Amino acid sequence: MAPALLAACGGSESAESVEYTLVTRFPGSVLAPGQVRMPYQLSLGAANIISDGPDTLGAQLTDIDGRLIGDKFTASKRQVDPFPYYDFRVQIDEPGLYNIIVDNGPESGASIQILPAEAIPVPSAGMALPPFDTPTFANEQGFEAICSRTPEPCRFHDISLTDALATGKPVAYYVGTPAFCSTGSCGPALDSLITAAEEFGDRVEFVHAEVYSDTAGTVVTDAVGAVGMFYEPALFVTNANGVITERLDAIWGLDEVNEVLSRAVA
Repeated sequence: MAPALLAACGGSESAESVEYTLVTRFPGSVLAPGQVRMPYQLSLGAANIISDGPDTLGAQLTDIDGRLIGDKFTASKRQVDPFPYYDFRVQIDEPGLYNIIVDNGPESGASIQILPAEAIPVPSAGMALPPFDTPTFANEQGFEAICSRTPEPCRFHDISLTDALATGKPVAYYVGTPAFCSTGSCGPALDSLITAAEEFGDRVEFVHAEVYSDTAGTVVTDAVGAVGMFYEPALFVTNANGVITERLDAIWGLDEVNEVLSRAVA
């Protein structure tokens, strides 16, 4: 798949009294009205991603004309390899163009676009996750490898997505390719799910679908098109009725996954 995000690179420098640049870590055309999740990393310029940003970062939303919207909100620093990120969440009820302005960041902020849910090919929170017969260890469907994780495949291929949605349990459906990820975040994202499954495994069905069906990473799977994805990775979390409660795009860590799954099983 073509890279949709700026991959992290660079090192760690002191960020005190320095104007941050926001490095967007989510696709630009998949945000729908509602509770919007926007993960960012901090840079000191020239893609010099930093590791030692503040533990909590404040932000403000404006409309396209710079008028403030709502109250100030914050995001905590989330640890994930190789650099941490901040997952801002804010309620945005109307489609349109907005700016997010962070403390010690540029006055102009970073622009975001909210589209009508029906204009977004990827299912959003509140929609049913469409069933799909993903390959399993028992039925590999001709794949050269149903999981590109090394040295061992993950265990999230025991059951297909279709069967998982029929269990009456919440489902965590991960679409990504550890071996061929264009953003570098697919492997750490899958590792976080493997760890989370140790706690939630009896209450949540975990399913992984690869982006490619061949070991060269050239043949895109039908599972990608089934959820309209043009980026990687994504995690769809549903309730017991198969309705998406949250969708994590592009980057996440164990702490955030645990919080999302805890809400799904509550």
